Amino acid sequence: MTTLETKLADLKLFQNVLIENAQKLVAATDDSKIRERLEKMMSSDRENLNSIEEAISKLGSTAEPRDITQKHAEKVGQMMDGSELSLYDKFFQLELLKHQQTMTGLVIHKVAQSLDDKLQDAVEPLNKVNFENRAHQEILKGILYFVGTREMAGKEPDMGIWGSVEQGIAALKGAVGSATS
Repeated sequence: MTTLETKLADLKLFQNVLIENAQKLVAATDDSKIRERLEKMMSSDRENLNSIEEAISKLGSTAEPRDITQKHAEKVGQMMDGSELSLYDKFFQLELLKHQQTMTGLVIHKVAQSLDDKLQDAVEPLNKVNFENRAHQEILKGILYFVGTREMAGKEPDMGIWGSVEQGIAALKGAVGSATS
């Protein structure tokens, strides 16, 4: 139980890290479409932070993130603030964090299912968070295509990429809808 509560505290910490780093990337890009997508993602991430806090509250947990998690969060912040990474690299780091967040949330939910109904009910708010984080990965994949093509080729990428990203998100939303009904 202590490990589960600590993982939830880690999840909350990195949800804040995701929001902070998305804000930094909004400021770092002059592409209005990318900024718009990041702002929508941040809005969703703020709502998801509330869902994570709700799960923590339902468990009555007072656990703190692990020291290694706090060090990781600090290192990510330093990399995102520094000039060693290109814009593409910074977006790639955000996508990696989003993947980590998605997988951690899915594992927490699975663990709770494995243990008992009370725990499963407590972490139920994570279902929405997990699916939205997965959709955010698709958005970030599209952003990586754009930023990477611009950075590496010095050219604009094929605009059809956004269409395929939107299709991927729609497919995920359809899967979520059928899974929840």
